[in-house]
Amino acid sequence: MAGSGSAIRGSRVGAGPMGEAERGDTAPRLYVSYFCSSGHETRPAFAADAAVPAVWDCPRCGLPANNDAKNPPPPPKTEPYKTHLAYVKERRSDLEAATILSEALQSLRDRRARGEVIY
Repeated sequence: MAGSGSAIRGSRVGAGPMGEAERGDTAPRLYVSYFCSSGHETRPAFAADAAVPAVWDCPRCGLPANNDAKNPPPPPKTEPYKTHLAYVKERRSDLEAATILSEALQSLRDRRARGEVIY
């Protein structure tokens, strides 16, 4: 056998019959520039009749970008990681926490006094 190549070698996926160059008209497009605070510019294409968003995420750094090259949006503020205890302390005052703790301890003492097994 002279060769065991593929029957579609040299052709692209989705190509029509040989000699068919026309694939239809492309929709009119609008290219819009967006600028992030890192100095990157991205130019996504939109359909000419589509609503263009005011903010776009920069594909290079992930920061928000807008159309104003001189005043790009600032980077979002990152919140530090909070533990479960930090969230609880935001919701409860020290007095409320002490009250809840004393009620829970009293409940455990009452159950032990009744002879219940507490794990």
